[in-house]
Amino acid sequence: EESLQMWDLNKRLEAYLARVKFLEEENEVLRAEIQSTKSSPAGDSWRAKYEEELRALRDALDHAFREKCTAELARDNLYEEVQQVKSRCQKEQAAREEAKKQLSLSRKELEEEKRAQIWLKERAVQLEKEVETLLEVHEEEKAGLDQEIASFSHSLESFRCAPVAFQPVEVEDYSKRLSEIWKGAVETYKTEVSQLEGSLCQAKENLWKAVEDNQQSQLQLQHLEKDLAGLKARKEMLEESLARQWQEQRGEVEKFQLAMEALEQEQQSLRAQIARVLEDRQQLMHLKMSLSLEVATYRTLLEAESTRLQMPAG
Repeated sequence: EESLQMWDLNKRLEAYLARVKFLEEENEVLRAEIQSTKSSPAGDSWRAKYEEELRALRDALDHAFREKCTAELARDNLYEEVQQVKSRCQKEQAAREEAKKQLSLSRKELEEEKRAQIWLKERAVQLEKEVETLLEVHEEEKAGLDQEIASFSHSLESFRCAPVAFQPVEVEDYSKRLSEIWKGAVETYKTEVSQLEGSLCQAKENLWKAVEDNQQSQLQLQHLEKDLAGLKARKEMLEESLARQWQEQRGEVEKFQLAMEALEQEQQSLRAQIARVLEDRQQLMHLKMSLSLEVATYRTLLEAESTRLQMPAG
C-alpha cells in the first residue's frame, strides 16, 4: 500500500512538475513578450501614436472650445445687434405713429380749411348776390330819381314864369345823400371783398401748407416703411445666420462628444486588457507559489520516506 501511494505521489509529482515547468516556460514567454513590447520601438510607436492621437484630439477639443467661445461671443454680439435693431424698430414705429398722428391732424386741418374755403366761397357768392341786389336797388332808386328829376324839370319848364319860387336845394341834397350812400355801399363792398380775398388767400396758403405737410409726412412715412422693411430683412438674415451657427456648433459638439466617447471606450478597453493581463499574471504567481509549496511538501515527504527506508537497511 505504501509503495502504491508512493507511486501515485510520484505520478502526481511528475504531473505537477511538468505543469510547473510548462507554466514557468509560459511565464518566461509572457515576460519576454512584455519586455519586448516595452523595449521594442513598435510598442513605443504605438504608444506614441496613441499619445499623438490623444494630443490631437485634445487640441481639437481645445480648438472646438475656443470656437465655441467665439461663437458665444458672436451670438452675444448678434443678440445685442438684434436688441439694437428692435429698439430702432420701436423708435421708428413710434416715429411712424407720430407721423400718422401728424398726418391725421393735417388731414383734419385740411378738411377744416376746405370747409372754411367752401364757407368763404358761399359767403362771397352771398355777398355778390347782396351787392347785385344793392346795385339793382340803387339802379331802381337812380331811375326813380331820374324820373323825379325829369318830372321836376317838366314842372320847372311849365312854371318858367315864376322862377323865383323854384328852389332845387332839396333835389341836390337828395342827390348828395344818394351819392354818399352809394359811395359808402361801394366802399363797404370793397372792404368786404378785400377781406374775403385776404381770407381766401390765407385759406389757400393754409391749404398749400397742409398739402405740403401731408406730402412730406407721406414721404417720411414711405422712408420709414422702407427702413423698417430693410431692418426686418436684416433681422431675418441675422436670425438665420445665428440659427445656422448654432446648428454647426451643435454638430461639431456632437462630433467631439462622439470622438471623446470613442476614446473613453478605447481607454476602458485598454484598461480592461491591462487588468486581465495583471490578473492572469497574479493567478500565475499564485499557482506558481502553490506549486512550489506542494513541491516542497512532496520533497519533505520524499526525504522523510527515504530516511525512513534507509534506517532499517542501516
